[in-house]
Amino acid sequence: MGKLLVIAFGTVSAVITTELIYQCFVWQRGKRKQRKLKHEEEGMITEVLFFPDKEVACKNHFISDRGCFNTKCRYSHAKTSLSELYRHLNTADKSLDVSIFCFTCFDLAEILIMKHKRGVKIRIMTDDEQVDSSGAQIWNLRKEGIPIRTDRSSYLMHHKFVIVDSRLLINGSFNWTRQAITGNQENLLITNDSYVVNEFRNEFEKLWKEFDPKIYAESE
Repeated sequence: MGKLLVIAFGTVSAVITTELIYQCFVWQRGKRKQRKLKHEEEGMITEVLFFPDKEVACKNHFISDRGCFNTKCRYSHAKTSLSELYRHLNTADKSLDVSIFCFTCFDLAEILIMKHKRGVKIRIMTDDEQVDSSGAQIWNLRKEGIPIRTDRSSYLMHHKFVIVDSRLLINGSFNWTRQAITGNQENLLITNDSYVVNEFRNEFEKLWKEFDPKIYAESE
């Protein structure tokens, strides 16, 4: 009789434990769903992009109002990490603040030039030693009238982030180079979390003032 009670008690305990675990799982799943719905309702954006891409995304296909009509286009028309970067940059209506260590990608430079011509305020910060590196797009951007500032230090201006319309942050290890697109293991985190965006805005404004050529001229 005693053994039967022990067995019965053990069975009941197992059933109760299983039910508690299941209810806990359901509760956790519900909380995750609620957070997701809340983010969606509040318009929260959290996206992660990883590189390398297998192919380079066609800029015209994703950016141009007319799309790409080249029937022999050698670039990808499928969604990639680069095409998502194109898309987010293309949402800029007011401003693009770019802080980038190495900038040699012609297509990304063209997007900035296009936005500049449409009245979007562009500001770029980069490392002084990268301005004249092979394939650097900095001088092409300067010729278009886009303001660019650099550090003047033996250390590196190693940031790699973009702020879109003071509301969206694109940040990660990704340099704006072909090697970063199709070769390197890289990442980008995209968010419109107001606290995070504002922290990066403050950093950009601080460095933009520090890298003012007038300050360097006065100190010489």
